[in-house]
Amino acid sequence: MDIRTLADEFDRRDWQEIEATDDPIRFAMIGVGWWTREQAMPAVESADLCETTVLVSGDREKAERVAADSETVEHALTYEEFHDGAASDAYDAVYVVTPNALHLPYVETAAEMGKAILCEKPMEATIERAEAMVDAVEEHDATLMIAYRMQTEPAIRRAKEFVDDGLIGEPIFVNGNMTEPILDLVPDPDQWRLDGELSGGCAVMDIGLYPLNTARFLLDADPERVRGKVASVAPEFDDVPDEHAAFQLDFPDNVFAVCTASQNAHMASHIEVLGTEGRVRVEPAFYPWDDRALTVERGDTSIDVEFEQIDQMEEEFEYFSHCLLAGDEPHPDGEHGLTDIRTIKAVYEASDAGETVEL
Repeated sequence: MDIRTLADEFDRRDWQEIEATDDPIRFAMIGVGWWTREQAMPAVESADLCETTVLVSGDREKAERVAADSETVEHALTYEEFHDGAASDAYDAVYVVTPNALHLPYVETAAEMGKAILCEKPMEATIERAEAMVDAVEEHDATLMIAYRMQTEPAIRRAKEFVDDGLIGEPIFVNGNMTEPILDLVPDPDQWRLDGELSGGCAVMDIGLYPLNTARFLLDADPERVRGKVASVAPEFDDVPDEHAAFQLDFPDNVFAVCTASQNAHMASHIEVLGTEGRVRVEPAFYPWDDRALTVERGDTSIDVEFEQIDQMEEEFEYFSHCLLAGDEPHPDGEHGLTDIRTIKAVYEASDAGETVEL
């Protein structure tokens, strides 16, 4: 097995058949916070297969201000107007990026109107509401994709190819971490991520989800049991259980993943799969503003794999839009996202009980 030859062979968009269109997918952005303004809208603006035509916010003036700076946005709506069906002929799909506990009603309304839905992760704040989301989509035969941008990230897709091709032998361990000082990044002690009712949790729900879901993607498997510990130490985190978290996932065939996450630590991220004959590691991995780095080792050979650095959000929107244009079902779907919600809640349960939780 020639590791260097394998490392040179990669199709970043193996899913792509349509490269341009005169009829792009038109998005309504539901929620006009900093992520929408600074990450999602610029990504769509740079994309070939989609455009933003509608903004939906609880603050009409804010939506109108943002719309005024866009060449494609035609309508600025309130949440109530969206639910009433205003300007529904001006968009084909919605991107839901409200706080976690507010995703469900917008997905339900979009599904009733026959719109395709790209919903930010985690898909909801509780298992019950995530299940209700899946039910709503199934009832109206709507298309739902959960926005796990790592699954369209070239470095992660490349790493998955190495694992799938047996380059590192049989997987044994996955190690993943995502940590950040959230109050430095978003200096607001009243932000929704620190409100347990709106977030459904903190470190695990918001960023522990990244190593969890990426481990599932790289292994193409779902965890069978969970053990772990969470803690909140600083007073700013009194309303959430997990300022810091560490948890282990047991996958089939005795493959184990150890994941760590913190909302009050040095910013860092990585994911690594260690196998019987080598390892593959992405570091940095999860933050969209970092250039990702991919290393693969087999035996005595270690190489830094070169690949194109892309806008993670643009790649995600292009993939979703491509699926809609081509008539394909996008992945990950609602059932996939529901597995993560159940796993995350099992982490909290395991921490409270001090026991392993079966999934």
